[in-house]
Amino acid sequence: MDAYTSFARVYDMFMDNIPYHEWCAYLTGLLQEYGVNDGLVLDLGCGTGTLTELLAGEGYDMIGVDCAEDMLEIAMEKKLESGKDILYLLQDMREFELFGTVRAVVSICDSMNYLLKYEDLVQTLKLVNNYLDPGGVFIFDLNTSYKYETLLADHTIAENREEGSFIWENDFDKESRLNTYALTLFIPEGRGVLAGQDVLKKNDDSGEWDCGSELYRKYEEVHVQRAFSLEEIRQAVEEAGMRLLTIYDAFTHHPPERESERVYFIVRESGKEESPEKKQD
Repeated sequence: MDAYTSFARVYDMFMDNIPYHEWCAYLTGLLQEYGVNDGLVLDLGCGTGTLTELLAGEGYDMIGVDCAEDMLEIAMEKKLESGKDILYLLQDMREFELFGTVRAVVSICDSMNYLLKYEDLVQTLKLVNNYLDPGGVFIFDLNTSYKYETLLADHTIAENREEGSFIWENDFDKESRLNTYALTLFIPEGRGVLAGQDVLKKNDDSGEWDCGSELYRKYEEVHVQRAFSLEEIRQAVEEAGMRLLTIYDAFTHHPPERESERVYFIVRESGKEESPEKKQD
């Protein structure tokens, strides 16, 4: 699951097309719908902490867990800048440990697709179940098989900007259900990616990035994700001792369709004694 090393320092720059505020609004609505209006929430696979920060801004006490040290360094920088009281832990989601239980766990932006084996999926779900309050909920999303097979398979995504460029080559193996991303980055030398320097700055007035150099350095990474079927998720949730409440086509309250690219799963903790006032379907 090692990834996001040289990419970490420029991740937010290249992911600026993701409407995180809208994603947060949708996720917050789901949390509230299932009774989680405040309290301790774990962001599993938190990355650079953008969504973690937004959820903290909604009044949740946040914990962020990620296995990529370089990504967590960026998250910590955001925490220092915002002043939000967020606990970040460098842990693998297959082996994470908390000091106690939480009201909810969330895992967004296809973090769970980085679990490459069915057994890893079950193990992660078991840990989530263990660390949830009685009746707590786990909300996570996944890229769908349709997305990997149709939209990503054997396709190349490229973007060229003044502040950097990337080439993202995809290869999907239908037998193993694994999608391999070969990522090539061309970053201005002044960026100091591997050294952890933050030379590339965004101009507050123009919003443009200033690379300060015409020399570019090449970095390469390989990312692998797995496509899980809806039936595999249902089986894994049951095997982990949890209860699947519903599945949504992303950012809607509608069931997934054949051409859904991302789906949301809402799963409830099971096995702990729940007080009568907190019981709900």
